Amino acid sequence: MNCPYCLSEVDDAAVVCKVCTRDVYLFKPMMARVAELEKQLAEIGNQTDYEEQILGLEARLEGYEQKKYLDRGFKETCLDVLIYLVLPLLILLAAHDVITVVYDTKMVYLRVISMVLPLPFGYVLFKQMRRPLFPWFIGVIFLGIASVIGMSWITSLVDNSPILPQSTFEWREVLEYAASIAFSFLTGMLLGSVNYASHHQAKSVKVNPFLKLVLSALGEEKLSPEALHKLMKKINEYGGTIVALGTTALSIYTGLKHVL
Repeated sequence: MNCPYCLSEVDDAAVVCKVCTRDVYLFKPMMARVAELEKQLAEIGNQTDYEEQILGLEARLEGYEQKKYLDRGFKETCLDVLIYLVLPLLILLAAHDVITVVYDTKMVYLRVISMVLPLPFGYVLFKQMRRPLFPWFIGVIFLGIASVIGMSWITSLVDNSPILPQSTFEWREVLEYAASIAFSFLTGMLLGSVNYASHHQAKSVKVNPFLKLVLSALGEEKLSPEALHKLMKKINEYGGTIVALGTTALSIYTGLKHVL
């Protein structure tokens, strides 16, 4: 190391500088720490290399999440279908039987239950892990249609009415009712995805050309990686929440337009 007074070379075991004869004993721990920090900074490299390493780790983590879902097996997939699709279907059919057959009360209560019940199932499903959207979107369509057809079947057992709609108006009403159930579940899926993303958000983001153009138009193309990460996180959270509010509004509209 070098003497802090005259900058001459000092042996590591020495406690006094041989040139200026000043005591360097108290400076040795601090100077050793500075040398260690300089060594660590040299090993880190430049900012670009550091960000590339982070992106590589995030890509591996993303691949691990996908592999984790794909390796769950047929048994776990069937269990998810039973819990998050079949169970709400059975509860909706039971609610229909109680409200329309047992108590013969207003249909608006059934419609409200149909709009509220699927949402928490979709939320819990997508809050747990990252899941492919398309297969579950197909499942949501199945849930909506199966619920309405099942309710029609229960009604036909009581008054011998046809199970399937008999006119264009009835078909439209059935499809809108099924859509309200599907939109409710879809809202839960979106909110669950937002919750998952907020707890597993990547520390850095790779900006696509479109976002770069938007940031340039806003005069924010020179954002730091930390600020850009915060901006992307807000876009992800607020965007998902806005879409979820839209699906909620669609669920309410399609579910109650014919009973209010």
